[in-house]
Amino acid sequence: MKKFFGDLKRDLKFKSMGPGHVLTEDTRKSTEIKPKAQQNPRRPPAEESQMAAAAALSRLEVKQHKGRSTSGLSSLKNEVKNELMAEATIPEVQTVNNQGPSSALKEDSTSFSVDAVYFICPLTNASISKSVREVHIKEAILMKFADDPIRASIMMIHTFNKDRDKIKIACETLGRYIDNICNNPSEEKYRKIKLQNKVFQERISELEGTHEFLQSIGFERKKLQVPGQENEDDFYVLNEDFVTTCEELRQYKDELLNAEPVRAQLDRRVKVFRPSAQAAKFELPSDFYNLTAEEIKREQLMRSEALEKASMLRTKAMRERDEQRELKKYNYTLLRVRFPDGYILQATFYAREKVLALREFVHSVLENDCIPFELVAPGGQKLKDDSAMLIEVGLVPAALLTLTWDAEVLLDLQAAGQNLTGTIKQELLSNVQTLV
Repeated sequence: MKKFFGDLKRDLKFKSMGPGHVLTEDTRKSTEIKPKAQQNPRRPPAEESQMAAAAALSRLEVKQHKGRSTSGLSSLKNEVKNELMAEATIPEVQTVNNQGPSSALKEDSTSFSVDAVYFICPLTNASISKSVREVHIKEAILMKFADDPIRASIMMIHTFNKDRDKIKIACETLGRYIDNICNNPSEEKYRKIKLQNKVFQERISELEGTHEFLQSIGFERKKLQVPGQENEDDFYVLNEDFVTTCEELRQYKDELLNAEPVRAQLDRRVKVFRPSAQAAKFELPSDFYNLTAEEIKREQLMRSEALEKASMLRTKAMRERDEQRELKKYNYTLLRVRFPDGYILQATFYAREKVLALREFVHSVLENDCIPFELVAPGGQKLKDDSAMLIEVGLVPAALLTLTWDAEVLLDLQAAGQNLTGTIKQELLSNVQTLV
C-alpha cells in the first residue's frame, strides 16, 4: 500500500515539471504565445483523488517522523483511509418527504410545511418560536418582579438554573434560614446571614435568583462589624418589619420548595386543509431535527454502512444501541390526519408523546367526540397501543395518517339516516386552507 502511494507521488511530481524536450533542442527559441487558459480549470476526478491520496500520505509520513509509530500495513491503510475521508466532500442531504434534514442549504421558510416549532408562554400566553423561547420566558419572569417579586424570584431560581441537585440544596438551605427565624423570633443572630459564610457561598450565592428571593422577603444587604475583626463584612439582615410575619415566611418557603421551572407548552399550530393530493408531501425546517451539522455528515457515513450491518449477525445489545440512537434524532413531528371526507388536519407533536395524546387531540377537534374511530399509519398499521411513543411507531419526523370510523357505528348511523359529514368543528373549517 505504501509503495502504491509512493508511485502516485512520483508520477504527480513528474507531471508537475511540465512537458519534456530533446537535449539537443534549442531551448532559447521563442515560444508560441497561446491564448490565456480559463482560470481554475476543473481537474478530472481521478487526478483529484490521486492528489488527495498523495497529500494524505505526505502528512502521514510527517507524523511518523515526529515519533509516532505504526503497526503494520493495516494501521497504514486505516490512517490513509481516515485522511482521505477527511478530505472528501460529503454530499448534502436534502429534505424530501420524510428523508432527512438539509445540512448546508439555506432554509427558505416559504417552502416549508410549517415555518418553525412554536410554544405557548404560560406567563404571557404568547405564541413564540423555538429560537426565542428561553429569552422570552426569562423576560416574562423579570417583568413579573414589578407585581410579585417573591414569586418572580422563585420562578427565577427554578428556571434560570439548570442543575436540579444544586437547586434543591439551595432551596432547602433557604428554607432552614426561614425555619430558624420563625422558631427563634427573639434571636437576633438568626436574622443575619454572613455572605462570606462557606455554606452560603457553596450552596446559595452562585445560583441566579437566590439573592433576589432573600431581598424580596425582607433581607437587606449591610456591612457589619464582626467582633475580633478590624474590617466589616457583608451581611443580609432581616428588616424588623418582617420579623412578625412568620406565617407568610413559611408560606413562601413551601412555595420555594415545591415550585417547578416555567416551561413553555408546545403550540400544536392546528391547521385544516382542503382535500389535496399534496397531503403526503412534507418539507420541514431544522427545528424538527436534533442533529448538528457534523452529525448530519456522520449520518451519511452511517447510511453507507447499512448494507454491511444487514449482513452481520448482530447481538441484542447492538440492536438496542442502534434503536436508541434513532430515538435521539428527532424532537418533534408534524402529523397530518386525513378524514374520510378528504379534509386534512395538521398539528405539531413531541416525537416522544404517546399515541394517546394524538388520539385525544383528534377527539378534541370533532363536532361529535363520542364517535369511535381508528388511526391508520402510512404503512397500513392500525395504531392500537396508546402507550407507545410516536417515534416508536415510525411517525417521525412527519407522517400522513388516515382516520376511519368504527364500521359498526357507521352502519348504525346510516341505518338511522344520519351521516358523518362535517365532522371537524366549524370554527376550524372556517379557516380552512389550500395545501400547496
